[in-house]
Amino acid sequence: MYLPTGFRFFAVVVCAVLISACSSAYYGVMEQFGLHKRDILVNRIEDAQKAQQDGQEQFKDALEQFRSVVNFDGGQLQQIYNRLDREFIATEAAATNIRDRIRAVESVAEDLFDEWDDELGLYTNQNLRRDSEQQLRATRERYARLIQAMRRAEATLDPVLDNLRDNVLYLKHNLNAQAVASLRGELATINSDVDRLIAAMQAAIAESDRFIAEMRQS
Repeated sequence: MYLPTGFRFFAVVVCAVLISACSSAYYGVMEQFGLHKRDILVNRIEDAQKAQQDGQEQFKDALEQFRSVVNFDGGQLQQIYNRLDREFIATEAAATNIRDRIRAVESVAEDLFDEWDDELGLYTNQNLRRDSEQQLRATRERYARLIQAMRRAEATLDPVLDNLRDNVLYLKHNLNAQAVASLRGELATINSDVDRLIAAMQAAIAESDRFIAEMRQS
């Protein structure tokens, strides 16, 4: 259905206003429970850490299941394939959870920094204002390192998912010993991609630990 340009622009503005209103209401409720944006940010970073830790285990499980397929030496190939397919579906879900948690971190961080920046103009004591401004700058720098590490970790998801998906789809329509044998060369690539993913996740988790510790000290 064609929508006039003016209507589309109006719809986008309305959606933005509604989202902003929902966010404001959410923060208002959380503040009533003593949780401010900096607390919510720390909580969401911890949620992202947990998603990355769980994701690592799920990717390892999928790798092991793929290894069992390519090492197939008799038995019920259909059952082995079904287990691989289930692991792949769970792995896609784990990757989505990681991405969602990172977006949630970005969302509250942007709101926190916007609020902090706006409130600098409310100070009458210039010494306190300068100190707060320095803290804001330092926190932004630490956050930049954190989110960069998270994005690097996120970027490692697709190579593994793409390779697994290709192999699962291939097996789905070529479920025989010959097809399995042709996929054995894929194992080294997927194994390498998973190792790279785990290393990037560990680096992001370590960066998260540093950021959280510094936030709690400030």
